[in-house]
Amino acid sequence: MNKKSSIPQSDQIVIQPLNSADYDNWLVLWDAYLTFYKTSLPLETSQYTWQKLLDNSVPIFGFGAHKNGLLVGIVHTVLHPNTWNNTDVCYLEDLYVAESIRNSGIGQTLIKQVYTFAKSKNCNRVYWVTQEENTTARKLYDKLATLTDMVQYRHNL
Repeated sequence: MNKKSSIPQSDQIVIQPLNSADYDNWLVLWDAYLTFYKTSLPLETSQYTWQKLLDNSVPIFGFGAHKNGLLVGIVHTVLHPNTWNNTDVCYLEDLYVAESIRNSGIGQTLIKQVYTFAKSKNCNRVYWVTQEENTTARKLYDKLATLTDMVQYRHNL
């Protein structure tokens, strides 16, 4: 599966790899996602992220959920090796659905697309993190994955 294939999900929702025509709507969703997590990035960083999503030589992939032709949800993944298996893992780094269309199954559809994508890339698992108080999203995640007892520590450089 390359970054250009299209994966139809229903009559109304189409999940497909992000492409250059999605940039303006992606940026709106990306900025809303950053705002949700009470952070911001310089436009230069967001533009660099966008370029990585479109670059076939970078193991970062983005998919968009389109409803009636409008981008309403995004998911970004990073494939990487690990020391516990001989195949890559898929990190679901970012997931965001426009507030106006939440609770309509788009988040679930995007996650399942990541599962399909990771399986096609011979990954051994998909994992992600979220804030503990993100209870709405966690209700969905509890249906689609197993909550682990791991605690994340971070030291920014």
